Amino acid sequence: MAWNEPGGNDNDPWGNRNKDSGGPPDLDEVFKNLKKWFGSVAGKKAGGNGPSRSGGGIPSGNIGGKGLGLIAGILGIVWLLSGIYVIQPAQAGVVTQFGAFVRTTTPGPHWRLPWPLQTVEKVEVEEIRSAKLTNQLILTQDENIVDIDLAVQYNINSAEDYLFNVRGPDRTLEEVVESALREVVGSTILESVLTTGRDVVWNTTLDSLQEVLDSYEAGIFITAVNLERAQPPEEVQDAFSDAIKAREDKERFVNEAQAYSNEVLPRARGDAQRALEQSEAYKARVEQAAIGESERFLSLLTEYSKAPEVTRERLYLEAMETVLSKTNKVLIDDDGGNSLMYLPIDQLMNQNRGTASDGGLDDSSPLNSGSNDSPRFSDLPQEANQPNRDDLRSRERGSVR
Repeated sequence: MAWNEPGGNDNDPWGNRNKDSGGPPDLDEVFKNLKKWFGSVAGKKAGGNGPSRSGGGIPSGNIGGKGLGLIAGILGIVWLLSGIYVIQPAQAGVVTQFGAFVRTTTPGPHWRLPWPLQTVEKVEVEEIRSAKLTNQLILTQDENIVDIDLAVQYNINSAEDYLFNVRGPDRTLEEVVESALREVVGSTILESVLTTGRDVVWNTTLDSLQEVLDSYEAGIFITAVNLERAQPPEEVQDAFSDAIKAREDKERFVNEAQAYSNEVLPRARGDAQRALEQSEAYKARVEQAAIGESERFLSLLTEYSKAPEVTRERLYLEAMETVLSKTNKVLIDDDGGNSLMYLPIDQLMNQNRGTASDGGLDDSSPLNSGSNDSPRFSDLPQEANQPNRDDLRSRERGSVR
């Protein structure tokens, strides 16, 4: 019969030995008892009602249950505290429960159900990311091949869409970028891609790329598309370089011509306007002079009709005065008798040369003896056979011989 069964008299080996010896319990026996007790609690070893106390054994009721509850409580608190997490300012938290989306959390401290019930994934939503495509050989609209390097900058505007709507969002982005680039370049001629149409290629690629990503609900926002390199194949690189240089020279010549035109045309317009104004002034001056001359002749006609002879004589004298005032004169007084007159030809010739260079004779010259106070017709040399002044009055417009 077993010691712990009814009728066994409680003769367990530890209890009887302790009772018989009367000393302290053996440490080896204590550790064995503890091992058996923990094994019975965990269900690893079956047992009956068992004794409430035996010899040097430990209690299997109150003290063991309290310790186990304390340990379980501490472990539960630690497990619950493990659900606390913090989202940084540039992040967004995505909480999932057994892999299914639950909610999105904003920056700050939060709590979730501890693992393995719920997990949180932190996504950098304000970080500018980049994706590059290099050495892309693309066929253009005019059936040429262009080698392109393209860089795309983007960020995440929806962490939920980025994680759950697209499988492998980064790889998907690269494929969408390549598809959009081939579509845009395939509808553009090579010259436009290399020169003037680069901006159009960038903008069109960005719009097409964003449209496709929005249709996928990928949670990605494209911030910039940079066409880092676009060049033709090496076989035709020199020819395209010459064409680009010629186009640049053309633009430079056009700009220089435009600058020259902007400089010359205003000056030419100013000169033309000044010439018009001068011609208008000359026209007015000539017209006024002609009007004045005609009025003078009309007034002279009135006087002529009153006294024709006097008017003719006056006109003749005025004409002779005008003519003789511009020539050199030699005055000879023949009232002294038959004196020999000497005409200094050499001095007259020198005087003529001096007049040609100086514009006239000096008033102090001995040869220029004419003055405004002298009689008008006494300056003329009088010869013996020359008609006198009275004979000249009978002529309309006589001349001196």
